[in-house]
Amino acid sequence: MDKVEDVSRGAWLIPRMQAFGTVGGTVGSGFESYARILHPLEADREDRSAPADEFGEHPVLESAAWRWSDVAARTGATVRADVPWRTVSGRDDETELRFDDGWRVGLPEEGWFDPRHLAALTEHLTRATTTPLDLVMALWDGWGDLNGSSTLVVGWQDSATLTATERSELDEYATHAAAEHRRAQDALVASLAGPRLELPFREYLLLAVTLPELADPTWMADARVGTYLDFGHTPQLLWPEDHAWVVATEVDADSTLVAGPRGLIADVLADDRFEAFEVSAVDDLA
Repeated sequence: MDKVEDVSRGAWLIPRMQAFGTVGGTVGSGFESYARILHPLEADREDRSAPADEFGEHPVLESAAWRWSDVAARTGATVRADVPWRTVSGRDDETELRFDDGWRVGLPEEGWFDPRHLAALTEHLTRATTTPLDLVMALWDGWGDLNGSSTLVVGWQDSATLTATERSELDEYATHAAAEHRRAQDALVASLAGPRLELPFREYLLLAVTLPELADPTWMADARVGTYLDFGHTPQLLWPEDHAWVVATEVDADSTLVAGPRGLIADVLADDRFEAFEVSAVDDLA
């Protein structure tokens, strides 16, 4: 996975970007069809008859991946193409949902398209491009672990008061750890230095990737960005060199958009591994 220095490879998207928060402003306009894939939900069924631990959590009896429609069946909401999560959950805050039968349901992930779902999507993407070995992946430049802005915090968790010796040892350790962290951050910034793709609402680091790579859901285990190996980001934008389609997972979005030919979108909508709906470029998902 190499850094793409020629950011003009993404210039074709600039005139396609419509209003912020719209489908066309996220994945680009001018395609035949569009699909919205809702991000699945992590759910656990708790044994609430058992005592809770120190964090207020009960033992977990089983775990499952839920769809938005599973939650809607309990809240009375209707899942439609442009539905926001707050309508499905019936909540304006960002807390888990807890149901009387013990199920606890988390929020849909934002800015993250599960590698397993991306791997499934590659089956359809491969058939819809002539350049499956020549793709560009765009990562948002604002992630703290990629732009050198992450902060190291050193603390002490103990009910006893620190002695003078312990305080001195902790201060010495904190100073050393902070210096090591700063050196690592400076090295990361240096390794990723270079131009960024500037779209109307975000700036992106570009990487070269292939569909066979993404077809393996464990690809992130060995992926390296510059000198940084252990990064946890899936693409914000992904497109092949022939520009046949674009996949977009906006940083603050809890769904992934696919734009491309009608056949591709029809395949995505028919794939029961996804909870997907057809949308249009002018739909507002903000």
